[in-house]
Amino acid sequence: MRALVQRVTEGSVEIESENYSASIGKGMVILLGVKEGDSEDDMNFAADKCSNLRIFEDENGKMNLSLKDTGGEVLVISQFTLYGDARKGNRPNFTDAAKPESAKELYEKFILRMKQNLGDEKIKSGIFSAMMLVKIFNDGPVTVLVESK
Repeated sequence: MRALVQRVTEGSVEIESENYSASIGKGMVILLGVKEGDSEDDMNFAADKCSNLRIFEDENGKMNLSLKDTGGEVLVISQFTLYGDARKGNRPNFTDAAKPESAKELYEKFILRMKQNLGDEKIKSGIFSAMMLVKIFNDGPVTVLVESK
């Protein structure tokens, strides 16, 4: 499982076809990719790591605080393209990405685990496999890749 974590001042997602939108203030936008063969252990590892990742600045300007410390919000977006392999040719190969059925299940469990870790009101998400317009106001910029394997 891959979680591309971006520290943000704000983030939002809009899905016109679903008349859906969600937004957060200061916190993280997590682009989440599920790999073929990922398990619930991978999901738990990634969710717990993201919840505890110390990428927010303390009073001395050091990245020493987590979401648990700051009370920040999270926007989780499904992103199978994180497993795009572009080493050969010009079109990425997505064979490493999990099939939609298993990916959706782990994506939804990731969101539930994040809610358990940080509180229901702190976690927002997109809609799995929807075409989304995601706005990310990266703070820093700070971007960290969390991988379960």
